Amino acid sequence: MPLDAFTNIFAGNPLDRASDRRSDAAWIAEQIAGPTTLALPLWNGAPFVEDDGKGGVRLAYIPPALAEEIAAGAERLLFLGLWKDTALFAVDLEGPSDPAAAPLNGLGRFEDLRGLALRLPEVEAAIAATAKGVFEWRRRHRHCSVCGQPSEVAEAGWKRVCPSCGAEHFPRTDPVAIMLPAHEDRCLLGRQAVWPKGMWSALAGFIEPGETIEEGCARELKEEAGLDAVSVRYHSTQPWPYPSSLMIGLLAEVAEGEAAPSDTELEAVRWFTRDEARALIEGKLEGAFAPPRLAIAHQLIKAWVEGF
Repeated sequence: MPLDAFTNIFAGNPLDRASDRRSDAAWIAEQIAGPTTLALPLWNGAPFVEDDGKGGVRLAYIPPALAEEIAAGAERLLFLGLWKDTALFAVDLEGPSDPAAAPLNGLGRFEDLRGLALRLPEVEAAIAATAKGVFEWRRRHRHCSVCGQPSEVAEAGWKRVCPSCGAEHFPRTDPVAIMLPAHEDRCLLGRQAVWPKGMWSALAGFIEPGETIEEGCARELKEEAGLDAVSVRYHSTQPWPYPSSLMIGLLAEVAEGEAAPSDTELEAVRWFTRDEARALIEGKLEGAFAPPRLAIAHQLIKAWVEGF
């Protein structure tokens, strides 16, 4: 399957990550000081944006000197990669006070990435998701998981090192199997009690140690809906920076049987015919709706409707 067979929102980052240069402190310092270098601020995970003059929005970049000033050290800086000859960094800002008021007054505004995702150019949504994912990892791994002492940033933000015991820590991505089970001309969707009333989505769960993706899919189907998987087909993946998962989209054929929601995961499951599923994603099924287009669950339903 070609790399561009299907690209979900938050995928398709166009940058050359130049990962082999991250450990070269002199080269990173040269990039930070470069005349064309740009930096993307994020405040509590929300990217900095501006109007594009065409009714849309785009990421708002700041000069590296300002980024270094507000970052106050390497701890909050992240080297994202290269766009041709332009180095791109991100700076992680936290706290209750909106930096768009000061010191970034007049340069842009911060908006939640989930709400921005479909309004940003797709490649920019992917860039912002990369930065958010790494910063979310950093916030959760400020201390060494081996000895508990504070860790320090290394390799341009892509690594943390414990000065006490020497342990090295790298950003983690949690694999999640998200699957659309189907039998003959019906697919099964579920809903959790905390979701908006009327929303139905694909089933999902984390892959556990020692499991293949297919085994995780089968286990989740049995646990959440009482169904037995017959076969599993891959559709696509989606980086999901909430906080740092990789959604592995699957279409699963299941054996005939009664579906029942688990007591802990779902409050209800429901079979949808192909026509009902089509109406669901088009927003035309009374009393029910699908996740938004940015979610891989929406794309799985759409793929099944279209006979993928």
